[in-house]
Amino acid sequence: MLAIRLTPDIEARLDRLTQETGRTKTALAREAILEHLDDLEDFYLAEARARKNRKTIPLTDVQRLHRPLQLFGGVANTQRVAAPSDLSTMGWPV
Repeated sequence: MLAIRLTPDIEARLDRLTQETGRTKTALAREAILEHLDDLEDFYLAEARARKNRKTIPLTDVQRLHRPLQLFGGVANTQRVAAPSDLSTMGWPV
């Protein structure tokens, strides 16, 4: 069993749909959940796995790879000072 609170706008839309279709709120809510549950599972499970397996690069390594070139209009432009192969010499997979 599931109990949810809906905003007045959503409740009104659901009421109109039940009147027009003759279906119950429960049937409409079940259909909406089933319609989107696969997408939600894919998104949230992928996000959780990415967060769990995310490898981070220490700030000092990032700073060695990039150095400020100049400031223009308050925005820093950067110049690359290391090639991707340099990451592997720092122990990072490329």
